[in-house]
Amino acid sequence: MSFLAPIAFFFAATLPVVVVFYLLKRKRVVRLVPSTVLWQKFLAENQASAPFQKLRRNWLLLLQLLLMALIVLALARPYFSGKTNEAALQVVVLDASASMQSTDVSPSRFDRARSEVLAMVDGLHGGNQQMLVLVAGAAAEVRQSATSEKSALRRAIQAAEVTDSTTRLTEALRVAETLTRDKPGSEIHLFSDGAGVDLSEFENKDLRLVYHPVGVRSKNLGVVSLDVKANPEDPARRAVFASVVNTSGESFDTTLELLFDGQVVESKAITVGPTNSTPVVFSAAQARKGIFTVRLGLTDDLAADNQASVPSALPEPIRVILVTRGNRFLERAVAASGPNVEVSTTTDLAEPLPKADVFVLDDVVPGVWPTGNVLAIHTGNTNWFPAGMGQMEAPQVVDWKNTHPLLRFVSLDNVQIASSLAVKTPTWAVSLVDSPSAPLVLAGDFGRQRVVWIGFDTLQSTWPLRVSFPIFIANAMEWLNPVTAKTELFQIHAGEAFRMPLGEGLAQIKEATVVSPGNRTRTIPLGTEAREFVFGETPRQGVYQVRFGTNTLDFCANLLDARESNLTPQRALSLGRRGSISGTKSQVANLEYWRAFALAGLAILMLEWWWFHRRTA
Repeated sequence: MSFLAPIAFFFAATLPVVVVFYLLKRKRVVRLVPSTVLWQKFLAENQASAPFQKLRRNWLLLLQLLLMALIVLALARPYFSGKTNEAALQVVVLDASASMQSTDVSPSRFDRARSEVLAMVDGLHGGNQQMLVLVAGAAAEVRQSATSEKSALRRAIQAAEVTDSTTRLTEALRVAETLTRDKPGSEIHLFSDGAGVDLSEFENKDLRLVYHPVGVRSKNLGVVSLDVKANPEDPARRAVFASVVNTSGESFDTTLELLFDGQVVESKAITVGPTNSTPVVFSAAQARKGIFTVRLGLTDDLAADNQASVPSALPEPIRVILVTRGNRFLERAVAASGPNVEVSTTTDLAEPLPKADVFVLDDVVPGVWPTGNVLAIHTGNTNWFPAGMGQMEAPQVVDWKNTHPLLRFVSLDNVQIASSLAVKTPTWAVSLVDSPSAPLVLAGDFGRQRVVWIGFDTLQSTWPLRVSFPIFIANAMEWLNPVTAKTELFQIHAGEAFRMPLGEGLAQIKEATVVSPGNRTRTIPLGTEAREFVFGETPRQGVYQVRFGTNTLDFCANLLDARESNLTPQRALSLGRRGSISGTKSQVANLEYWRAFALAGLAILMLEWWWFHRRTA
């Protein structure tokens, strides 16, 4: 047993005083008392001349001493210590991603987690323990370095804010693991709902993680994708593609509105079944460049994914130069890839280079490599692959990334390939289609040039006979279109940095003004040598306005993440083959017993009161 206020034991000095009063002989004085049950034999005694008398066994004395002892114990606040956290260094990782805004617990998951962290701060044992606070929001940020000062920890925790960004816990846990490495007696405490957490990279590491889960349900409907393309049936109109996902176990009937620059254009009634998704397509006229927004007309546990916005420029012709020795499948696929595609076919590409938006090189090596966006088929610039290009026979397609815009609605099942160039994936590209030993399709930005590389000759494969081939070519023309690439600059995920090259017209601007969705204005100074504008404070979804002098442009930040919209709280986090980390459970610890002692003292008084009235009744 321990005591929270041991100084109260000084009141135990009153116990001998009670005994002294019983040693003193009394002078007979008439007193009015509420009870005489325990006093009667003393009233019969004669007054003595000696000041002290022999101490006798007396129930009244024992009860008074017991009552005083109970009062002293109650004031000392005794408790029995349970199992508490005695780690010398506690690294707290507080999840501040969008899913933590869920209101399934009051007032929100983030506020609940923050209150639990503050309770941990209250339990620190002075200088023997230290705490470090990491907030994993739009980026992993150390809000308070290791300290035992509770006031500093409380300020850091209370100043933390939740964001509309996706989960950044892997980065935060990587920092926490570094801070606790080779430090015995240290622990990492993660306060999160577990949405989108991937611990696979820590499978073989000594991650001393304590997981504190928050959240009780997943009642949410969210917009997880949004795109604007030319309407294939009417080039004068735009097609807006949206996808709505339901992560709960109940069906939702609601409306999805389409807005253009804040004005409602169209509204559609949708029904989304339990744990299902629904695609929605709008067709809208567009007379000027602007911003399309889709908005759900319901109230659920998470508001951050109930709307999303995308910038839309006016359709412009795409000038494409196709360099081929004769590939009718490719020629037809490029010509039919969009209503605004203008194709020029040639067998050679030499100086002077013609003007074009996209160059398609089909199994040819040009005398001069174009500086524009390129679709290269069975050829490649040596600058793209420093390790060189080999050859592999009859490669099998084992995987492809269908989440990439180039592979949207593309399936490569049963595609057979005679041979392909073998390269290592360079740093500037990502592999879209893989064989067991080398990538088959790559895409990325090489400097300011967008490149799509196909390692095999399409005529030496069965791909042109599949419906996925013209779909891929249409996706490639859209992705390589400079207008599309420029538009993508103005659509980011919340928490990501907005980057924009500064052209000649903006080179002399000394500062830029950014107006955030909450009308918060910030001025960003620009250096005289600046070639790019970077703005990283985008924790909230919505439309941001950037002003360069008299020039104004808008960019959109959205959540658009199916994993973050899935609010199902994870009670355990997987560590791969090592098993999993189960969430902690609330238990009563360090229970105080002063109330029991106070009630015992009151019971003694009530017992004496009852006995008196029973005898006198």
